[in-house]
Amino acid sequence: MIELERVTKIYPGSEVPAVDSVNLNIAEGDICILIGSSGCGKTTLMRMMNRLEPITSGFIRIGGESIMDKDVTALRRSIGYAIQQIGLFPHMTVYDNIATVPHLLGWDKKRIDERVDELLNMVQLPPDIFRFRYPRELSGGQAQRIGVTRAMATDPPVMLMDEPFGAIDPINREVLQDEFLKIQEKLKKTIVFVTHDIHEAIKMGDKIALLDAGQLVQYGTPEELLTQPKNRFVKDFVGADRALKRLNLLKVRDAMLTNPTHCHGEDPSETILEHMIENELSYLLVADREDNLKGYVNLEELQGHHGNVRDVVRPMTLTVKPEQNLKDALSKMLSYDLGIVVAMDDDGKIAGVLNSRTLVSVVGETYDERGGHWGRITTKGRII
Repeated sequence: MIELERVTKIYPGSEVPAVDSVNLNIAEGDICILIGSSGCGKTTLMRMMNRLEPITSGFIRIGGESIMDKDVTALRRSIGYAIQQIGLFPHMTVYDNIATVPHLLGWDKKRIDERVDELLNMVQLPPDIFRFRYPRELSGGQAQRIGVTRAMATDPPVMLMDEPFGAIDPINREVLQDEFLKIQEKLKKTIVFVTHDIHEAIKMGDKIALLDAGQLVQYGTPEELLTQPKNRFVKDFVGADRALKRLNLLKVRDAMLTNPTHCHGEDPSETILEHMIENELSYLLVADREDNLKGYVNLEELQGHHGNVRDVVRPMTLTVKPEQNLKDALSKMLSYDLGIVVAMDDDGKIAGVLNSRTLVSVVGETYDERGGHWGRITTKGRII
């Protein structure tokens, strides 16, 4: 979809390239993250794609067509562009901000109205409330969403995003990232995304292009950068906790135990106590006959209890979905003294259980600096 061939940028008066002969192929529908330390050339490289920065040498093609063969205004109108500073026009309403490019392209009012409302609903900003607000009446997170929707107004196949969530507080930033990934799952835009945050890069990217001093050091999937770093620079950039960063890539379904043992609320306490003692269980999940989670019981409270399990069941409100990443699941697991978290499917039924042992078995992979290979950590800390 986007091809870069020996792309170079040298600013007047400088002998050192800001971007140095970069070759890159970005597949259609992928999010490509450009990342690197400050001054590495990532933003310059992105800005050359819509000719906001002139190319010194090399070629950039979008959809097989050189960007130099297109009228520059038409090129920029065909590419969505969102930046950290948002860039909303302060004297214009949310509606007019989103409708800027559709107006320039001659869309009729009905089509613009429908598109504005569609986009506002997509980012969970009700049109009746937000359509005619001004930027000064928006929170930072709301304004950032409007900036993204404006970039998507004409449904461009390609979007350029320069640290679009960089100015947002960590909590809202996480929410916006999740919302954007849900939207991308449906729309499958080809996106070039600049960030300086390796955690964001790992979470958001299908591919990551790591640059240093204008040169492309490594290009690959987040998994490849974490498990097969090309050199010392890549290792240092992604961090010593590479194994833990993989939590963002793996899903609960990759580590959970399916069909976990559980009992039912109407089961006799004495019977369940005997079962737990025989199987050395300190707790047991409780569900109804349709496998809807009701909570859990522990060994201590069943001892000496006469009646049904439902009388001593404890609620378990913190659950996860199988498609959630393991980072979120681990965070919830640590908030429980049980050392487990239950995965629930979309119908509210028990899908599986995640515990520390299953977590280590899936993500306990680390790099052996002495042996130069990846291995799996055992429960005793050895690398195998």
